[in-house]
Parts: sequence; C-alpha cells; structure tokens
Amino acid sequence: MTHTQAGTRPAAKDANIRKAVMAATVGTVIEWYDYALYGAASGLIINKLFFPNLSPTTGVLAAFATFAVGYFARPVGGVVISHIGDKFGRKPALILTIALMGLATVLMGLLPTYETVGLMAPVLLVLLRLIQGFGAGAELAGAIVLVAEYAPPHRRAFYTGLPNAATLVGILLATLSFLAISYLPEEVLLGWAWRVPFLLSGVLFLVALYIRKHLDETPEYVAAMARADASKHEQKVPIGQLFRESPREVFFGFLSVTGHNANAYILSTFSLSYMVNTVGMNRTDGLIAVSIGTLCGIAGVPFLGTLADRIGPAKVYIGGCLFILLMAYPLFALLDTGSLPLAALGLGICYAGGFGATAGAQGAFLSNLFPTRYRFSGLAMSRELNGVLVAGPTPFIAASLVAAANGRPTYVAAYLMTCCALAIVAIVLVRHRSIHA
Repeated sequence: MTHTQAGTRPAAKDANIRKAVMAATVGTVIEWYDYALYGAASGLIINKLFFPNLSPTTGVLAAFATFAVGYFARPVGGVVISHIGDKFGRKPALILTIALMGLATVLMGLLPTYETVGLMAPVLLVLLRLIQGFGAGAELAGAIVLVAEYAPPHRRAFYTGLPNAATLVGILLATLSFLAISYLPEEVLLGWAWRVPFLLSGVLFLVALYIRKHLDETPEYVAAMARADASKHEQKVPIGQLFRESPREVFFGFLSVTGHNANAYILSTFSLSYMVNTVGMNRTDGLIAVSIGTLCGIAGVPFLGTLADRIGPAKVYIGGCLFILLMAYPLFALLDTGSLPLAALGLGICYAGGFGATAGAQGAFLSNLFPTRYRFSGLAMSRELNGVLVAGPTPFIAASLVAAANGRPTYVAAYLMTCCALAIVAIVLVRHRSIHA
C-alpha cells in the first residue's frame, strides 16, 4: 500500500521551495550546533567544571550521561510537538522547537559551575538538557517533513537530505567555536571562555525565529486538511492514528535509523573524546580532524541524495549502512595512529561515504512511509525513539566499551557494526511498503 502518490502533490514554486529549505535548515543548524557544542564540551569542559570531584574517566562518563539525559526528553517532545504539527500545522510546531532549543542553550552559557553552587550546578545542567531535548524532539523530523511536502517528487531525496546536511553545518560551527577557544590558556578556557559558544547560539536562534515566523504552511498539508474538512473527518489525535494504522512502519522506521545514529554520534561526539583522552592527541588536532571530517560529510549528503533520487532511497540507505559497517574497524585503526592527517582521513571517509549516504536517503525513505495526515508524528516517533535508545546513549556506551576493553576500540567497532546490521535488515523488510523507497 502506498500512502503518497507522485501525481497528487500540489505544485510549489521554486522560490517557495528555497524558502522552505532555508526555514528548515537554519533551525536544524541550531539544533545540532547546540547538541554538538554540548557533546564537544562534555569530554573536555563539562566533566571538569560540573563533576570536578570524580576521576577523569568517571567525570567523562558523567558528562556523557548528562548528554544522554536530553534524549530521554526527546520522545516526549516529539509526541507533543508532532501532534501540534499534524493537527495545527508545520509552522507553529517548528517555531516552538526553535524557541525551546535556543533559550535552553543560551541559559547553559549562563550556568554557575560546581565550584560556585555545588550540586545545584549539575542539577540545573540536567534541567536545561531536558528542555533542550524536549524542543529538539521534533526539530529534524519537522524540518524533513516541511521540505518533503514542498519538494517535487523526483527531487525529494535531494531536498530532504539538506536538513541532514545542515546537521553537519551545526556540528562544524560548534567544533570551530571550540577550536577557536582551545588556543586560550586552560584557566581562561575553564574560567569564562567556554561560555561564549553557548551564548553565541542566541544570534542563530533569533535569525531562525524570524525566518520561521514568515513561513507559509506547506501546500501538501493545506490540501490534506482541505480534504479532511470536505469529508467532515476531524483528526483528533494524529499519533493515535499512526499507531493504529502504521505500527509496522514505525517499528522498522525506528530500526532503520540505528546505523545512521550510532555512526553520527561516534563521529561527531565520541571521536573527539577518544582521540584526546584515549589516544593522547592534543585537543586542537582532534578538533581539526573532526572539522575536516564534517566538511566531507556536508559535501557527501547532497551528492548521495541526488543518487537516491535516481536509483531509490532504500538502495542508497542500505549502501551507506554497509559502508559504515565495513569501515568500523579501519576508522578506529586510523584514529589510533594519533596522526592528524590519518585521523582526518578516517573521519572524512566515514562522514562522506557513510553519513553522506544515510543522511542523503533517510528523509525521503522515512517520509514515504507515512501519509500527510500523520507524517510529522511518524517521522518524530521513528527518529526520536531511536534517539533515546541509540543516539543519546552512544557516546556513553562507546566510552564504557573502551574502558571495558582497556582502551582498545574493539567493542565500540563491534557495537557500530551491529547497529548497521540491524538497520539494513529493517530497510530491506519495510522498503516494499512505499513505491518511492
């Protein structure tokens, strides 16, 4: 059964598509700037300022645990905000997500440390992470839905890949922010300089809020609501319809994101801590390696999204997961050299080939699994349930596996390979439900 036929999509002008892409990507940049900023700070700053009484290894684990906390709020935020998006429109939902994320991140830059207020510091940190996670719970799903409902069918993978590429722009900005302050003396960095990247997110937040306030509702959503009004069928609880009509798609959509999420968080968050704390690279070289890898990923997403439009999102999605699976051990072998060029090479290959393929195909693949009337809820549930169980805990799991293996990456590589294998099975099993996949 196919929910979305190519011939029924309302036409959208190129200018409207560009405006939708801008509105979607700028918010996604902020989401991932915020998360990558906290992820980078977790293993380098947060552990020292908010958990100073713990050993270095335990402090890093505690910092990554607070990183994961935000993901426990994401499914709740996904349910609430995607309900708003399916019932009242994509625009109000996307304005709410950006407001919650932006305010929480700015307030993180104003937090007192453990030295100032004791245990209240990590408590406040966790509270802000929960608010940030609640808002982020529907951000990328909403951005993908927004673009999917404006894009022409034959270009859906390319356009829905752009918000995923924007995640890397946010990660790159966060990495460059920390790279800039990493040259400062340690006492300055831990004293006040670490706050600057968090406070700068306020500028991005205001820009995104302005763009989204001037955004039109998607033509496909307007048409779907008009059909519902004409049939006098009121949609009270979209997520209820989702689980009644498409539980299989939610389950396999959830599993299909597993390889992508594990890879993304190992590359963007854990790899920096691993290079600095385990391999012994200096912080600046680690940040440079991550930045180079991120640039490769940004270049890879639109290219492989275009390929997905030509041969089908499922094929590219499977290819990306298989590529990551095969590169799991070689990636850590390159990182273990402690060489900046080789570390950058490993990250660049995995970002461009692995992340580029899964991010370029994922938006179109998931969008095609659900009809317009509950597409927002479908994407949010598929992505955010995986986020709380896989994405958020991945840096913590990876750090724990390295500690269990006495500093060796064997178990982490096996974990990444397992996640990719699960994703491949899910994509194969569910792909026949959509002719576009």
